Amino acid sequence: MLAAVHSDRPGDSRSAVSIKDLMSYRLHVVANLLSRGAAMRYRREFGVSLWEWRTVALLGAHAPQSLNELARAAALDKSQMSRVVAGLIARRLVSRMADERDGRGIRLSLTRAGAAIHLGLMSASAERNRAFLSCLTKSERVCLERVLEKVGAEARAFIHDEHELAQAYGRRAG
Repeated sequence: MLAAVHSDRPGDSRSAVSIKDLMSYRLHVVANLLSRGAAMRYRREFGVSLWEWRTVALLGAHAPQSLNELARAAALDKSQMSRVVAGLIARRLVSRMADERDGRGIRLSLTRAGAAIHLGLMSASAERNRAFLSCLTKSERVCLERVLEKVGAEARAFIHDEHELAQAYGRRAG
């Protein structure tokens, strides 16, 4: 039930769409539920917040990275990522080193303690992922993957179009 009842008649109250009928809202609710459960588990088992987990996971997969690269990959504001990284550095899970290519730049990597937590976090993440996918049949999992790819591609195209429209109207797109 992703689509609300629509009518072509002006003023017909059936043409109004409830926020709860919007696919983006429903995906957001499910994503928040998944994230909340992950945050609770990772805090309990590893003492890290959800953003700390994401940062450790990103650095564990591709390090070293700059703060800007990390913020972009996590879809976080640079200032927010800076606070997350500062906390991880204070706990000695992340280390900073000078960027050899840019004298002013800093590269971030996991420490040994960070790498150990990364292994545990990724194992727990894989376990959660298997549990969520286990409620779907094989064909449903394949379908879900296809749907996520298609909707993601459409969302990226929509963002691209919005950027172009914003530029055409001389406005800054978010």
